[in-house]
Amino acid sequence: MLEKYDVAVVGAGHGGAQTALALRAQNFRGTIALFGDEPDLPYDRPALSKEYLAGERPLQQLPFLAVDGWVAQGITLKLGQRIVAVDAARHQFETHTGVFVQYGRLVWATGSTPRALACPGHRAVGVHTLRSRSDVDRILEGLSQTQHVIVVGGGYIGLEAAAVLTKLGKQVTVLEALDRVLARVAGEPLSRFYEKEHRAHGVDVRLGARVGRIEEQGGRVCGVSLADGTTLPAQVVIVGIGVEPSVRLLRDQGAAGHNGVRVDAHCHTSLPDIYAIGDCAEHRNRYSRDEWTRLESVQNANDQALTAAKAICGRPQPYDVMPSFWSNQYDLRLQIAGLSRDFDDAVVRGDPATRSFSVIYRRNKKVIGLDCVNAVRDYLQGKALVTTGVATDAQLLADPEVPLKRILSDSAAGSHISR
Repeated sequence: MLEKYDVAVVGAGHGGAQTALALRAQNFRGTIALFGDEPDLPYDRPALSKEYLAGERPLQQLPFLAVDGWVAQGITLKLGQRIVAVDAARHQFETHTGVFVQYGRLVWATGSTPRALACPGHRAVGVHTLRSRSDVDRILEGLSQTQHVIVVGGGYIGLEAAAVLTKLGKQVTVLEALDRVLARVAGEPLSRFYEKEHRAHGVDVRLGARVGRIEEQGGRVCGVSLADGTTLPAQVVIVGIGVEPSVRLLRDQGAAGHNGVRVDAHCHTSLPDIYAIGDCAEHRNRYSRDEWTRLESVQNANDQALTAAKAICGRPQPYDVMPSFWSNQYDLRLQIAGLSRDFDDAVVRGDPATRSFSVIYRRNKKVIGLDCVNAVRDYLQGKALVTTGVATDAQLLADPEVPLKRILSDSAAGSHISR
């Protein structure tokens, strides 16, 4: 069976769904099909580790649009369809159901796949990753019989899940192999703050903790043994140790890339008429010193979706957007602007004990990123410091009584603020 579309979008997450919708918003008149390997309508994924896991947002509120909304947009949904092969030269791919799809342009928005544990017992029932709606449903199915939950990995996904499950009355242990949580994405002040917060809520946060094996009983997880010989009870284990970009089929076709598929400023890959966006796309980013960068965020997926749509519609506009991220844990709203990689210093603005503060990262005295905890004003004003790249004074940045917008205006004018 052969199907033909002017644009085929593979991946029905945020990036893929927004690409299809952006094409229509840009007045694209051709046929569009959106392929997703899940049977669900395209839905809001960040809610999975937060409101959906907590039971605060029901399934029917997750989709971006109802079926008739997609029909009204003239977008064909091809759900529950896994792509098994791509032939870039023939502008064609094949689904697992044996359908061949001929495309004029292909947008690869497949996102990423969670890394699994490699230790003995990692396939036991009750060991979960947290990436899809069905992942969360499997966690929730056994939660009423669960007392002990172990979260492997102290990144944002793991900490968000820990916060929700603690609120649901579970005894949660977070195992982080490094010497602090969030070590790969934030400075030590933010790490120590979140470690303290989680412990204050009853979470057992263990640092330098490496998993040796998953203990099983009748094929179901019953505990986790650490490399140091300690064994902890668990009925549920949630693994959040990073992801791998889902790009094998394009790499098999010769697409350039190292950590994902490399794209140009218009999200075009090295393959003819194939674009890539979101978690799976490597791009040069001026906020990371023009190095090849792969960003895992809804903001990046949405912005690259618009970039690809404009390029396909013949109105190319280079991608140049400051990265931003967010995380909700307990009553803490973390907003992140820029990229804090390779910073020279981390300036703490305000008192973390008040649970409203910011960590501002500088390189060569220029602000490159901010982590703002319950500090919306800092986030809104601080973004301009990141985009303009003006030199700043650390002492002034640390003073919450001095608005960041004033620091920006005076720094840009070459003046100094009197205290």
